[in-house]
Amino acid sequence: MAHQFFFNPYILDNLPTPATGFDVVQDISEPNLRLYVTSRGAKTFFVRKRVHGRDRRIIIGSYPEMDIETARGMVATVLLDASKKIPTRRKKLSFHDFWEIFLKNKVRRSEDSEVKLVRAVNLHLNDLFDKNLDEITRDDIKAVISKIGGRVIAARMQEVIASIFKYAVEQGYVKVSPASGLQKIEQARRISPLNDEKVLRLIDVIKSQETDVMRNAFLMLIYSFLPKNKVLSMRWDELDFNHYLWKGWPLSDVAVVLLENMPEGGDWVFMGRCKNHLADPRTAWHNVAVAAGMPNLRMDDVHKFFMRRLVWASDREDLRANMNNLLDKYLV
Repeated sequence: MAHQFFFNPYILDNLPTPATGFDVVQDISEPNLRLYVTSRGAKTFFVRKRVHGRDRRIIIGSYPEMDIETARGMVATVLLDASKKIPTRRKKLSFHDFWEIFLKNKVRRSEDSEVKLVRAVNLHLNDLFDKNLDEITRDDIKAVISKIGGRVIAARMQEVIASIFKYAVEQGYVKVSPASGLQKIEQARRISPLNDEKVLRLIDVIKSQETDVMRNAFLMLIYSFLPKNKVLSMRWDELDFNHYLWKGWPLSDVAVVLLENMPEGGDWVFMGRCKNHLADPRTAWHNVAVAAGMPNLRMDDVHKFFMRRLVWASDREDLRANMNNLLDKYLV
């Protein structure tokens, strides 16, 4: 059962974050109003409603972007809308046209991530584009998925198709999703080779690199708590040394020291060829990984390792302090 209390800004601003997953709290003033609190500090208003025999969690908005009174005022409308019968739309709509609607209304990603998704859909699902939604069968979907090389991308595209048709059912364009009941594609789950001991070994190997750019870039993967693409594409004008920030993201003390000791030789922090930023130093990284005894280690494994261990805080200074405390364990 969700913990119940009267929602007010002071309490919601200071709610403790769970170590993993999420917690749910409930408003006493409007008992239908609840709030997710994730391990990363995100807080989201929602309601629960049994719709057409199925329990649904309907998102209202994020706190503090949406204030408490607004969320309370929306509860009745959201519950009423959820109870309405799904309209049957007689207009024919192609898979491609509905994909554009789905992308606009349902996809919430960063710009880079959305570009990758669109590219993958255009490449792998184009055989469905000209077909009308209500004419696509389960066999059509199986045929498209079977052409995709690689289990990971095949499974991802099957999930995308299922999400698109789920939304099509909600919007009344099809009665039953042809993607429902498809056998899940089994994937060999990859396990990161990193642990505490190997992180120490990795840091020693990185520090021994002769090339300044590679050494600093690889250390920044550890010090910044950022994924590879963000580290390698850093620009000097995005850094705020007065407040220890990169584009609003707090930087650890060792990250700031590393950056301050680097010469500014252009727009990019980590310069590559042709006056562009360092793009994908996979050969240099592979040599580091082999030397550290982890030949299958990926650059983003480092980001995931540290983010799983970082204690999240919504306040930037608190988050920065948590970064420093975690890094102290590996930099003694």
